[in-house]
Amino acid sequence: MREYNLLGGYPQPDKPRYVSPDLRNIHNRIKASYRDIDYYDGDRNCGYGGFKYDGRWQPVAKKVIQEYQLNETSAILQIGCEKGFLLHDLHELHPSLKLVGHEMSEYAIKHSMNSIQNKINHGNYETLPYADNEFDFVIAIGVIYPLTLAGAINCLKEIQRVGKGKSFITLGSFRNTEEERLFRMWSVLGATILHENDWKEVLKHVGYTGDYTFVGAKTLNLKEKI
Repeated sequence: MREYNLLGGYPQPDKPRYVSPDLRNIHNRIKASYRDIDYYDGDRNCGYGGFKYDGRWQPVAKKVIQEYQLNETSAILQIGCEKGFLLHDLHELHPSLKLVGHEMSEYAIKHSMNSIQNKINHGNYETLPYADNEFDFVIAIGVIYPLTLAGAINCLKEIQRVGKGKSFITLGSFRNTEEERLFRMWSVLGATILHENDWKEVLKHVGYTGDYTFVGAKTLNLKEKI
């Protein structure tokens, strides 16, 4: 188990993202919970505010191959692949890779990239329909912390089961009460947002052996709007 930021090459916000108690209200969160057009391509306070391919995942795709010593015959699973941007960039690097996406949003699958749409399966993240040790690498970005704690534990156990030990996940977290407050104001889907030390205990509990990084107020550059 290693704390490592695979997303280091992904563009980071250079300006603060301002939040406030009434910026993202319960109505925004209700819309986001359906993970359909409102979440992906609707108002920014309901989610992405327009989720379109722009090539920003290309550095991450290259880093996946290099960091985890994968090649053209490797099998990769992305849980929560959404519209398949990262899968597309991996496919562009190595067309012979065995790529599998697993996504709970039917809207995201329907609007995924043509190059990999037939590689995406629909389903939940707590019970995966794949064989033990089927994948050389498993990646789950923004997948774990929108689940309940029980769901997060089940998902982590499934990542361990279907993979061969190499994986990368992101965890919604905080280090102090101010960071927790800011992140909870920002997140529209966050259900299990834990202190970093508590997440480490969860990972130990499930016997997680892959890599992880924390996502929170600092990484998102969140500031309160006064």
